[in-house]
Amino acid sequence: MRHVLFTGVRCALVATLAATVGAGVTLAQSGPIKGTVAAGTKPAWEKGIIGITPESYYNAIECGKQPGNPTCLFWDADLCKNSDFELALNTPYKAVAYEVWYSVRQKKPAPQPNYQNAQQTRVTVGITAVKGSKNTLTGFSLKRAGKAVQPIDGGVASSRFTYDFPAFAPTGTLTLDIVGKERTVSCTIDAATLKLMR
Repeated sequence: MRHVLFTGVRCALVATLAATVGAGVTLAQSGPIKGTVAAGTKPAWEKGIIGITPESYYNAIECGKQPGNPTCLFWDADLCKNSDFELALNTPYKAVAYEVWYSVRQKKPAPQPNYQNAQQTRVTVGITAVKGSKNTLTGFSLKRAGKAVQPIDGGVASSRFTYDFPAFAPTGTLTLDIVGKERTVSCTIDAATLKLMR
């Protein structure tokens, strides 16, 4: 399982996602996947993905101090599990938690991550092919209420798409369409699940 964290990603925005999604012919899967995250993860969190705050900052530090592969950090491991693509999200919370977790894992004292850097971090969705998949990524779309939300950075060339926080607000269902050369994988994430994302 690969966990990719993106910090400071700055990629040129390629053609609009609408044009990318519309190009070529792909087959859709049999139905959308329902996005899930582990419930009951400690420390508790039900505010969704937000910009860093003192509360989320210290919660993320506590998350990073946990042994093993804590689900509060790697909550996205099976978010939209499918046989073609794997998603990894980077958020301000995860950036802080990862820095602490990495040091603790190396048997070093927990650091005090840079709060200002965390404030500049947005939400990046990274997409990698599952080992053995031949379904090459050709497009990606994040939709709220049936309308595509344009990323503020990234594109198919980097397989990374960066969004501002409202795109992930836990106010209704979010749909991710991962467009491949052979087929499209759609994943719906309901408001209850969005609240657990961090």
